[in-house]
Amino acid sequence: MNCSHWPLLLLLIPLAIACSALSPQARATCQDACLTNDNTVQDDDAVISNTSDLNNTTMGFVALDSDTTGSDNPLSTWIWRGTGRLATPHEGGHTATLLPTGMVLVAGGVDRHFSARAELYNPASGTWAATGSLNTARAYHTATLLQSGMVLVVGGIDSNGIASASAELYDPTNGTWTATGSLNTEREFHTATLLPNGMVLVAGGFDNSNVTASAELYDPTNGTWTATGSLHTEREFHTATLLQNGMVLVAGGVDNNSNVSASAEMYDPASGTWTATGNLNTPRTSHMATLLPNGMVLVAGVYSGPTLASAELYDPASGTWTATGSLNNARYLHTATLLPNGMVLVAGGYSGPILASAELYDPASGTWAATGGLNTARYSHTATLLQNGMVLVAGGKAYSHILSASAELGHRQR
Repeated sequence: MNCSHWPLLLLLIPLAIACSALSPQARATCQDACLTNDNTVQDDDAVISNTSDLNNTTMGFVALDSDTTGSDNPLSTWIWRGTGRLATPHEGGHTATLLPTGMVLVAGGVDRHFSARAELYNPASGTWAATGSLNTARAYHTATLLQSGMVLVVGGIDSNGIASASAELYDPTNGTWTATGSLNTEREFHTATLLPNGMVLVAGGFDNSNVTASAELYDPTNGTWTATGSLHTEREFHTATLLQNGMVLVAGGVDNNSNVSASAEMYDPASGTWTATGNLNTPRTSHMATLLPNGMVLVAGVYSGPTLASAELYDPASGTWTATGSLNNARYLHTATLLPNGMVLVAGGYSGPILASAELYDPASGTWAATGGLNTARYSHTATLLQNGMVLVAGGKAYSHILSASAELGHRQR
């Protein structure tokens, strides 16, 4: 699709808004084509590294074990180095799931077409290996690690450019995918949350006609979906966070009128109903939400007209949001990773230029500190905390908005 006839303003708006009023096929094609053509990279030395040496002490890497809380310098600089490259570029819309074996499963996404390919990253060797392909090519789906160790992939945009109702299970023991029960409502840009009872809550998204408020539950014991209470506000590009009390917090997103939302609501698995809770201080989409060890939820980054650096905290005890320190760089389409020491690492993203910068949030002080940037500026990538405490960043779109097969590992420098 050629978006050159759109007003310049629309070229600066992310897919959540600019493409939401289009047909399903046009929405899919317009996913990244309608982003700004500003190809500036924030870091001049943002180049792809093919280094694959995984000795944790190389270049100052130190294993970040779970007992590092209260370490001598939790804000010490992170450094990044290249690791093995993906066999297939994944420009966005892919998922990355840490398996119980310590391997990382990357599935689907966009590699100039909607992809069915899947591959596994081995942290011990720093290499990727192909595994069984999805039965249905898809992007902008969800992937959820079930209590059984299997991975449930749901919905997304299929090879026909429309939202899918199909779902399938990945079995790490044999590397194959098996179809499971289909959603009652096809959807893309939805959320999926593993509940404490082992069921999976899917909420919102786009259903090929409208942004939907519907929600449903997947039961792994029989592979079927059952409708549950609907959201009060239809939304896509929102976040869903499982709280320590077992409730699910949904926040922000874009509604059926392409309005960026500040509303938030809570799902109670016991009753299957949603209850409104305090509104965000800033309407948000394409943001990230992270559950902190103290039970609060950190929301950071936003597209809400302009790209903003603001961040805020949700307190489940009071049901209210409070502003916290702002990011050093405004961004969206970034990643946010909770580290073993309780800090949050934000990396990459988009704000006009493609960003390589990274920063750390300290819940104790409510402030952000810049840390070592990625080697390759990128957005729409994935970030996965490995069992050794390192963070694996994979794929996304990089310089000149080209597809990226690069991957890199980040770690704290002593």
